[in-house]
Amino acid sequence: MDRGEGTDRTDAEIYATPTAADLAAMPTVYRDDLFKDMVVLVSGGAGGIGLATSVLFGRLGATLVSCSRDETKMAEFEAAMASLEIPCFTKVMTIRDADQVDDLMASVWERYGRLDVLVNNAGGQFAAPAMDISPNGWRTVVDTNLNGSWFMMQAAAHRWRDNKQPGCVVNIAAVLGMLTSSIPHSLAARAGVIHLTKGLCVEWAPYDIRLNSIAVGVIASPGLTHYPDAAKPSFDHNVVRRLGSVQDIAQAAVYLAGPTGEFINGTVLTVDGGAEVWGEYWPLGRPDHFRVDY
Repeated sequence: MDRGEGTDRTDAEIYATPTAADLAAMPTVYRDDLFKDMVVLVSGGAGGIGLATSVLFGRLGATLVSCSRDETKMAEFEAAMASLEIPCFTKVMTIRDADQVDDLMASVWERYGRLDVLVNNAGGQFAAPAMDISPNGWRTVVDTNLNGSWFMMQAAAHRWRDNKQPGCVVNIAAVLGMLTSSIPHSLAARAGVIHLTKGLCVEWAPYDIRLNSIAVGVIASPGLTHYPDAAKPSFDHNVVRRLGSVQDIAQAAVYLAGPTGEFINGTVLTVDGGAEVWGEYWPLGRPDHFRVDY
């Protein structure tokens, strides 16, 4: 997927994400019943990576659970799952509130008696010069991306331990080496999630709980339309020379959560087209200080 240079495509078309029907028709290497009778919770499942991940797990037999602060998005999610005959349950809530997270997990166990996979996908960020970020702006991103993910992991782990059930966590994070400018709150939060995941995989190993992270490169999504034109040349600055797709991340999540990931624990699976090796990401455009003619 390129940036659409030399075409008449608009940014909205270039950065659009597939519909649920489109996602359901995409080829996959995984067998249809891989997650039969299992329950998978994908936070923020209504769009982008969350929707792709939900659809793929659902295609493979899972029952889906999702949550969001936005009631309309959850209604859209339910409709999308129903159109594909994927059973689901949703809850309107915020992962920033530990009590609401605990209520969500209680509802999952009350309804299904289990949770097999937790995909911490919900999150958010905005690009701004570090010196201009307000305390509230900083707190909002860290509360969602780091604290929210922690609340979800802890609440699920309590129930896995108490019910003597195995558990699996996949945390959607970021390529830390690519977040070096204009997103310091996200850099701090995502680094926290990655290292928290590593620590918890050791501490929770006696409870048969596996935890891994996916470091996500620049993925085609409508959110990219909010960035300035100066940022766009860096979007596909990677070895593969294209934007990532939401399906790239969904398949990585299934890989870590399925039998293919049984011997993978505490690691970071980087899905970025090689950007960590050769890439630049400038959310506000490359500053003049770094305009170097190679």
